[in-house]
Amino acid sequence: MKFGMRTPSIKKSISARTNGRAKRAVESTINPAYGKKGTGLITNSSKSVKNSVYHKTTKSVWSLFK
Repeated sequence: MKFGMRTPSIKKSISARTNGRAKRAVESTINPAYGKKGTGLITNSSKSVKNSVYHKTTKSVWSLFK
């Protein structure tokens, strides 16, 4: 498990803001349960727990500027 700062990736950041945003918008219109809190725990509990620990133990580079 990683602790500390996350490694920034410009390519992934741009992809998430453009193509990823469009895909999420389409998916949320089709599936009403998409993106709601707690659904990850039901569908894949081990991945959900690991992600929650990762997001609590690491910080983004952009959080330094806020």
